[in-house]
Amino acid sequence: MSTTETYRIDWEGIALSVRWTPQWLGIDIDGQQVAHLELISDERVPLSMTETGYRSHFTSRELVETEGGPVAFVKKWLDVEAMSDEWKAHEDAARQLSLF
Repeated sequence: MSTTETYRIDWEGIALSVRWTPQWLGIDIDGQQVAHLELISDERVPLSMTETGYRSHFTSRELVETEGGPVAFVKKWLDVEAMSDEWKAHEDAARQLSLF
């Protein structure tokens, strides 16, 4: 049976949940355990890798563990994606005051 762990984190002032299922359906691909990550921002505000505030991601358990576990993996992923031009434009637009 797959067990899902839930973690609460704050990234750049955005509260979100990280749900981690390290053995998703007990499936192995090429000797790697398939795992599942879900990211959900509390107010469904955009994150650096999703405009909707929700992201479902299948990956290998070993990769996440190598990065220090699900919280460390997600924070690194968010930080790397935050370097994109799209995210920088989103942040700039959010800082601008609208007159209308």
